[in-house]
Amino acid sequence: MPTNVQTTSSSIVINRTLRNTYQLLSATLLFSGLMAYLSMSLNLPYFGLLITLGGYFGLLFLVTKLRNSASGIFAVFALTGFMGLTLGPIVGAYTTAFSNGAELVAMAMTGTAAIFLSLSFYALVSQKDFSFLSGFLTAGIVVAFLAGIAAYFFQIPALSLTVSAAFILLMSGLILFETSNIIHGGETNYIMATVTLYISIYNLFLSLLHLLGVFSGDD
Repeated sequence: MPTNVQTTSSSIVINRTLRNTYQLLSATLLFSGLMAYLSMSLNLPYFGLLITLGGYFGLLFLVTKLRNSASGIFAVFALTGFMGLTLGPIVGAYTTAFSNGAELVAMAMTGTAAIFLSLSFYALVSQKDFSFLSGFLTAGIVVAFLAGIAAYFFQIPALSLTVSAAFILLMSGLILFETSNIIHGGETNYIMATVTLYISIYNLFLSLLHLLGVFSGDD
């Protein structure tokens, strides 16, 4: 009897975490999209790598500190709103620099949605445990992040292309890992789960957009 009660209680927590995560993720994606649109409408300049990273890590620290309180939700919206603002000038640059820029953005959005939904569905339906990806994802993301910084400062197109391809694979793995982590009870904080999935989607979109731009054939 105690075992059954414990199992039922655990299932309730998992289902609640999953539901709250997807609800908050949907809201933050919508808010981030609105901030990106506002950024484009105001013709805000590109924030630059240092400001983007500084804002991201600073707000991520705030989210982590407040993750167990109601204030954490406001911190999540601050983080995702800021990331939306940084995304606007990038999307705007693609729509003006490429004759098919709007199509490239639409393709990147469609591809991102397709990858996220299909991987999430697979993790949920298969119930597989992807915790074994933890070490690989941590090491891979650190290496890709440092390589991306090097490609940015030293202007190495080939390295930048490689980093984008790597991030698509890493973010896909992170979606599988985090979704699996939620349904197996490894992650019970929906605020942190939301941030992880949001960042996966954000980086996935940017990486796809970069690759599509490179291979679009538009001079």
